[in-house]
Amino acid sequence: MSKAAKTPAPAKAAGRAAAKPSGPGKTSARESRLDVREARVHAPSSKRGRGASVKDAPLELHEAPATLNGYIAYLRTATPLQRVAAEREGVPAQVVKHMATSMDVPAVRMFNILGVAKATAESKAAQQARIAGASGQAALGMLCLLAIVKDIVKESTDAATQDFDSAKWLGRWIEQPQAALGGQRPADLLDTPTGYSVVARLLGSLQSGAYQ
Repeated sequence: MSKAAKTPAPAKAAGRAAAKPSGPGKTSARESRLDVREARVHAPSSKRGRGASVKDAPLELHEAPATLNGYIAYLRTATPLQRVAAEREGVPAQVVKHMATSMDVPAVRMFNILGVAKATAESKAAQQARIAGASGQAALGMLCLLAIVKDIVKESTDAATQDFDSAKWLGRWIEQPQAALGGQRPADLLDTPTGYSVVARLLGSLQSGAYQ
């Protein structure tokens, strides 16, 4: 196996980061719980019937949390039909900018990965508009990758994972050539649904060390 395929899994990388002090951008277990709580608070209720759950409610995207972690937590509660609505409506441009900052990826590079012009993305962010179409779906894919890493870290029993920076780890990982992807970088495959599926499967396999 080539060196590129031996990228450490998030949980293992967190173990090596145990001695590092937490800092800006680090997400604690308590913050993760707050993110989920925020998602539930902002979940739509206007069309919710008596006894219905948040998952049963239609996805009113204008009520979704504007923060990156809140948006990820919100999407986690979505049903398949609600995800379809999210794909059609797109992702708030401001959330995409926050995602780039959180992942320590230059905004220009993030826009390039998602296939959207910098001027367009900046304009939409200023107008509090959404990035839709193929670029919006790519952004949703990136958000889902973040959720996968967070889940891997959450399921780890290593105490060091409490302050592990999942977003920055993912920001580095997507730029590294992977042998399982024929030497390509994950970032270069996220512009298509199939490419995202391949990357998501590879990312999930890191938890068990089964590179496919």
